[in-house]
Amino acid sequence: MLASEEHRRRLEQIRQGQEELKSGLPWICPHYTRFRSNHRAQQDIVAESFTYMTCVDVDDPQQVEQAIGRAWRLELDPDSDWEGQVLRIEYSARKKCHIFIRIPVGKTIEEAQLMFCEELGVDYDEMCITPERMVYMTGDVVYCSPHWLEPLGKDELEERREAYLLRGLDVDGRKLEAALSPTPSPNGEAGADSDGQKATDEAPVLRYHDFTFDEIISKYWELNNDGHEPTRGDRDTLTYQLACDLRHICGRSFEWLDQVIPCYDGFPLKEKQAKIRSALQSPYESFPQRLKDTLAALRRDRKRAAAIAERDEQPAPIPGADTEPPAMPRRLPALIKLLTSQTPDIYRPAVAHAVFPALAAHLWRTYFRYIDNVRHEATLMNILMAGTGAGKDCITEPINHIMSDIRMRDRENMQREKEWKKTMNKRGANKDKPERPEGLIIQEIDADVTNAAFVERMAEAEDHFLYVKMNELDQMDALKGNGKGGQQFQIMCLAFDPNNTYGQTRVGTQSVTERVCVRFNWNAATTIIKGQRYFSRVLTDGPISRINFCTIPEREIGADIPVYGTYDADFDEQLRPYIERLVAARGEVECPQATRLARRLKQECAEFAQLSQSRVYENLSFRALVIAWLKACIIYVAQGCQWDKSIEDFARWSLHYDLWCKMQFFGHDIEKAMQGGTDSRHAGPRNLLELLPDEFTTDDAVAIRRRQGLDAEGTRQMIRTWASRKYVLQITDNSYQKTKYKNGKTNQH
Repeated sequence: MLASEEHRRRLEQIRQGQEELKSGLPWICPHYTRFRSNHRAQQDIVAESFTYMTCVDVDDPQQVEQAIGRAWRLELDPDSDWEGQVLRIEYSARKKCHIFIRIPVGKTIEEAQLMFCEELGVDYDEMCITPERMVYMTGDVVYCSPHWLEPLGKDELEERREAYLLRGLDVDGRKLEAALSPTPSPNGEAGADSDGQKATDEAPVLRYHDFTFDEIISKYWELNNDGHEPTRGDRDTLTYQLACDLRHICGRSFEWLDQVIPCYDGFPLKEKQAKIRSALQSPYESFPQRLKDTLAALRRDRKRAAAIAERDEQPAPIPGADTEPPAMPRRLPALIKLLTSQTPDIYRPAVAHAVFPALAAHLWRTYFRYIDNVRHEATLMNILMAGTGAGKDCITEPINHIMSDIRMRDRENMQREKEWKKTMNKRGANKDKPERPEGLIIQEIDADVTNAAFVERMAEAEDHFLYVKMNELDQMDALKGNGKGGQQFQIMCLAFDPNNTYGQTRVGTQSVTERVCVRFNWNAATTIIKGQRYFSRVLTDGPISRINFCTIPEREIGADIPVYGTYDADFDEQLRPYIERLVAARGEVECPQATRLARRLKQECAEFAQLSQSRVYENLSFRALVIAWLKACIIYVAQGCQWDKSIEDFARWSLHYDLWCKMQFFGHDIEKAMQGGTDSRHAGPRNLLELLPDEFTTDDAVAIRRRQGLDAEGTRQMIRTWASRKYVLQITDNSYQKTKYKNGKTNQH
């Protein structure tokens, strides 16, 4: 007993001696340089003082020399992701080492640590990622970069913060905590979760070693459950198993696991969360083999895909120049997945676009603020252009089920209107006649509605959207009104533009005299030839850019007839909560994820417009981007103001698909019209920089422009733009070298 007490006493003396020695050493907080009131605690960090640097500890003495050698090689290897990113290597006390590294752009502290430890082949220490961490410095420095403790430049800071914001993270890579108009819960507390705690907007899609958790979970079930996601019979057991395994790469965080693990097959949120808590309370075993196999398989898949891409040397896809439209994302938002669930594969892209005018018709006095600070309503119009017999009726059933609640109310009001008209007809000319009934909100109008009836219905709609589905596009001609040419095109433009005014003034006491704001969403279908002919006189007047287009690919001759699923009561019951959320929405809805996505898509479109030098593509992209952004906002509201990566992927695909259709169907003719009727060499825009060699001259660029039907005068301005965006470097007065783009692929230096 005495020996044991003496042993503890000596250990305490040694510990105190070590602390005294450490107290005399300089120290650094690798993650943040400032704390409020000089109080070094996580809740007191100053976010803007984030250094974008972290310190990796190698604690096992047997791994120290190996780690130092490996870190040194990574620092010097030009093919390594860590070249120039190792800032300092030093021995610490007790045969350990500290390795300070620059955090890669867009990565969190934890992600950077995990990536670097894997590269070093050392154990990851989860205690090294706390924001308030302090590290004692020693004099045993193995390597120190000249950029050690050098502050980042303004441009790099903005790039890094933008990368975080695009992932839904704060300026220092942590989860944003802004509450975004959550859907009221059954107990009346807005945005309350199953534990009664106030919920915030969903965190961004997180990654582990550059794999999204969607990818990890999908591969996990592929290897461990024959590709089947959990169903009602096994979801309890399999959700628990998944949580037990994922906790090893989710920092044993309940919030993290709750975000990435889905509620399978209608699993109640509260029960799913209970399984996660049980998994976190179970004994913490070593890294599970199931998860090791999953990550290994993902790495093999990625290497195989990279090898195929390198072998084929395919250029990057070019919107509008491809012969096939962009492929639909594999993982869709829950609402779109439901609406296309009974649709044959060949029709799914068309249906996924065509459902939005009807969905948006349910929104009333609901607004979204675009990146230019202009407030928009969900003004959406869609035309399905496809060949004869292509199956354009595929959009009818999904739209019928979306509109069923509006049609029920319309029937009641139409009956009230009918009875009023009957009473009016029974009264003599000199008899008092009843006033037109109030509250005659009839949203769905007939395809052959006259201009006067259209204005009257709009006036009575009390700011609701009117809606119509036309089997043929030329039914829109009913809105010409009194033989005026082109009035239907004016209505198309007004229907998209915020705060528009439209109407008619008549002398007769029985005539309609109204001024209204046009809120008119609609669907139409036509063949490609008829659609091109219909818009041939207004190619540059605005309707085409304001309308969302989709198509159906041509089937092979003799192909099997596509078979539909059943739109039954179960389908309606699954759709009901989405519609109810749209109907319940009011006022200005904030969705910062959609705003950030719109900014990023705008930049992507601008970059391609610069590279292709296509004025047509650029002009069409402006409103196409607004349309895609509005779709993302509608899905966000319908899904309970919850954002996930699938909405981003869908909106990006929707934008590129819409632009592809417009360039394929109208690009050639719009370009001719803009050039005063002269012919063009190509229908879709091409990336001109991609067509040039890695080193090129001004004459080479002139020749490329001429081959693409462009004038030589714009060559100098084009190259100056490329140079300002760092796509090229100027070597001599007339020679240049590519930097960022090479063979159509991004090549960062």
